[in-house]
Amino acid sequence: MTPPAVDRLPAALARRTALAAQGFAEPRPAVVPGTRQLRKVTDRMAVVQIDSVNVLSRSHYLPAFSRLGAYPRAAMDAFTARRSDVFEYWAHEASYLPVRLHPHLRWRMAAAEEHAWGSMVRIQQERPGYVAEVLDRVRSAGPLKASDLAEPRPDRPGSMWNWHAGKVALEWLFYTGVLTARARTTSFERVYDLTERVLPPAVLRTPTPDPADAVRELVRTAARALGVATERDLRDYFRLRPAPARQAVAELTDAGELLPVEVDGWGAPAWLDPAARRPRWVRARALLSPFDPLVWERPRVERIFGFRYRLEIYTPAAQRVHGYYVLPFLLGDRLVARVDLKADRQAGVLRAQATHAEAGVDRAEVAAELAAELRLMAGWLRLDDVAVAERGDLASDLTRALTAAASGVA
Repeated sequence: MTPPAVDRLPAALARRTALAAQGFAEPRPAVVPGTRQLRKVTDRMAVVQIDSVNVLSRSHYLPAFSRLGAYPRAAMDAFTARRSDVFEYWAHEASYLPVRLHPHLRWRMAAAEEHAWGSMVRIQQERPGYVAEVLDRVRSAGPLKASDLAEPRPDRPGSMWNWHAGKVALEWLFYTGVLTARARTTSFERVYDLTERVLPPAVLRTPTPDPADAVRELVRTAARALGVATERDLRDYFRLRPAPARQAVAELTDAGELLPVEVDGWGAPAWLDPAARRPRWVRARALLSPFDPLVWERPRVERIFGFRYRLEIYTPAAQRVHGYYVLPFLLGDRLVARVDLKADRQAGVLRAQATHAEAGVDRAEVAAELAAELRLMAGWLRLDDVAVAERGDLASDLTRALTAAASGVA
């Protein structure tokens, strides 16, 4: 079979293609977004990462805000509770995914001993009777939270996931697909139930594809979500292992479903989704969660945007460069600034604790647009004001922009 022709993409066009694939080339809706818009955003991204950090907002709320603007947060709660639309599983990390992908992740569930991490694998090997007891309790008594199990928490100071045995057993059963998440509590605790009692019958009846076919579909989905990507980008989206991902990329290329391209300055082979939109311009304005699929793969961010980005949550405070929970700021088709944000709910204030501009930007323009986006975010979070700390080289410009907007000065 004759290999497809290799095209060359200018770096700027590749950047706009990546942004369009993630939904940033479209204007925000003029109406209040609801379920239909949330479904479209989720289907486009395919993976909405879940994270427990709540210093600003739970991370799964933020990608939709970045793309849609101030949608009702209750609409996201209702949407993520609809198991006819999404389910929870370990994809990129813990994530909400369209239910159509459930059959394509069953190979991972079946091979949990190869893919799950230490404590989960150990408990089913060392205490299989206990795991069976936990499963029997769910089967007979119904949905179960880890906090319902009277198990002592291990004494491991500083451990991020200090799970007791009951939680580990539930997570093993979740990883294997026997259990799934029926819901989340107000404190964001996962409620487990039998998968057969939660997911739609049509999904459960869908035949399980061969692992190679499933990986090919996951790579195909990643390609649509990324627009243009390296092989590492494509496999990272669903945390695929190199060998099967490379095979899938090769097969999709042979079938014409991926087009090999050279992107100026990338220094690595890349592939283009043939259906990807390649816009002449992008006029976006968005604050991006650290767990947004546009920026979660840091080498890709640096390659596409020339933006070196690190999450410093786990860095000692004195060693942080930009702050604790830093969101990149997208303006047009560039990442132009970053801001360390905190929702001070008690005071009713959105706090910009540090604000830094990228080199060479129009600081007055960036500050004015960032001020507008922060005001929008504050209203969305039901906070009354935006307060700017003095830290960061854009802080004074941002303060002036907010003051001017408040006084009605153009």
